[in-house]
Amino acid sequence: MTKLLNLNQLLFTLLLGMIFMACGDDDPLFTPGGEMEQEEEMTNTIVDIATGDDQFSTLVAALQKADLVDALNGDAVRTVFAPTNDAFAALLSDLGASSLDDVATETLSNILLYHVVDGKVESGDLANGYVSTLGKGAGDNALSLLVNTDAGVTLNNGPKVTSADVQADNGVVHVIDKVLLPPTVVDIAIANSTFSSLVSAVVRAELAETLQGEGPFTVFAPTDAAFTGLLADLGVASMEDIPLETLTSVLLYHVVSGNVRSSDLSDGDVVTLNELNSITVNTDGGVSLNGDVNVIATDVQGTNGVVHAIDKVLVPANN
Repeated sequence: MTKLLNLNQLLFTLLLGMIFMACGDDDPLFTPGGEMEQEEEMTNTIVDIATGDDQFSTLVAALQKADLVDALNGDAVRTVFAPTNDAFAALLSDLGASSLDDVATETLSNILLYHVVDGKVESGDLANGYVSTLGKGAGDNALSLLVNTDAGVTLNNGPKVTSADVQADNGVVHVIDKVLLPPTVVDIAIANSTFSSLVSAVVRAELAETLQGEGPFTVFAPTDAAFTGLLADLGVASMEDIPLETLTSVLLYHVVSGNVRSSDLSDGDVVTLNELNSITVNTDGGVSLNGDVNVIATDVQGTNGVVHAIDKVLVPANN
């Protein structure tokens, strides 16, 4: 009887050893703690969503032309604002193009990347303000996209999110009704109602074409409240009461050559496009200009430069 027991124990021990050898720590189905761990296969990526919906056939064709399919089909988690076929048709019409073949691949690639945000941002996570995209602007910096959630979700004060939170294994898709175009510094000002007075002043001074140029430019952009304060200080009712030569001089005093982001600013004088006058920068406890003008928002990146919002209009010494 004792011998039989010993034989059974030996067989049981051998059996356990075989089991542990077969299911050791290197077995991908088991964790060291013994729990099964299945590797999930992505079957519904952002690209799968686009290819499975006829309204995105032009978007799919654009991704293929720009060689961006793999970028949206991998493990990286993304948020995509996806234009419909109608949105692309309107874009081609605006560009005077008959098909995507008429759009340069590099240009198309940056347009598409401007619709992509890193990480998963659902509609409930969106808030008024700027987000960084995968599109590239001056200095190879991430292009900024303006989000407004006051009445639904709009982007850059134009394209609307018509359907939100289409879930993908590697992110989320929001459907939009218009293609987003990478903005210049002028486009940034036009899209943000906070800068409506600045836009009016730039148009009156005929500087829009200049600031739409290659640049790059750094613009310290006064808000509407800043311009209201200027008019009060001058004792005038509107911008039209400011002599054009003076207005032009003031506006040029807010522009610096180069793509100068907030991290590049340091104490000292900076030459402006108003060649007779420099701005004095101070970075103690935030950024201030000429002692009493505060930078209240930074690094809104465009294709040809960067915009920083300020709370007071800068007035050059000779004005």
